[in-house]
Amino acid sequence: MRFHLTRFAVATRFALVEHGRNRFAMILVGLFVPVWTTLAYLAMPDTPARMRLRATGEALAPHGNELTEISGALNAVTLITGFMMFAATFGGSGFDRRLAMAGYPRAHLVLAKVTALALASATVAAYATAVTCLAWTPRRPLLLAAALFCAGLTYGALGVGFGSLLRREVEGMFAIVMTSIIDLALQNPITSSGADNPIMRYLPSYGAMQAGTAAGFSTSPVPDHLAIQLTWFAAAALVALVGFRRSTRSFLPSAPQTSLPAQRSDPAGPLARPHQAAAPSPTVSDTEAS
Repeated sequence: MRFHLTRFAVATRFALVEHGRNRFAMILVGLFVPVWTTLAYLAMPDTPARMRLRATGEALAPHGNELTEISGALNAVTLITGFMMFAATFGGSGFDRRLAMAGYPRAHLVLAKVTALALASATVAAYATAVTCLAWTPRRPLLLAAALFCAGLTYGALGVGFGSLLRREVEGMFAIVMTSIIDLALQNPITSSGADNPIMRYLPSYGAMQAGTAAGFSTSPVPDHLAIQLTWFAAAALVALVGFRRSTRSFLPSAPQTSLPAQRSDPAGPLARPHQAAAPSPTVSDTEAS
């Protein structure tokens, strides 16, 4: 048990140090979250937007700027966590491969990445919730934080998958940005007239968007939609696990195994073999003749 805890602690420390060195991600957390959510609140009109919340079946009329701020907070959290996990996976893939080839357990490396993702998602979600509460007070801030946290987990796992499977950094960044923008823009009734379309339930952050909207404007519980979001996280984590296993496999050719022919032991010894008989020693007559 102590062996596993030590390996897990060392791998987790490596993962957290890797995130701490990503100064651009720290700047995004400190500046992008408040700037994006504040602009979404101030720039959008506060006209009530009539909508039906699928999570509870209620007909709501939230202010447009408040609803857009929830969508902006989700967009900020998903982008940051996805970018952080993609950068750590893409930049540290060589190091992870060397560790795995040296015999470091892959399970400990995977658990360390999940722990780092959970800590990063919790930090960014709590920060985004606090920033949101500065402008207006959602009815259930803890549920909003939980929705942001689950969305961060999902996109963080997607970031690990992109970092393991894609070969160029620009490809992963584009994939994360476009996935988050399309995902959340289609679900916001302020910017999309088809937000009530049933196809929206198949988007990656559908559960988080429904739970976040319920946290802001409803008092009904929505555990099912948090479970939907966690199901998306599990699916994304499975893809990330396959990609991580692929990126840390050994590319060295396996040495061919040759079998040597078995040698039978002869209990009679070499004297019993006629072809290996000892040469006769010269006699006295042979010596005199020479």
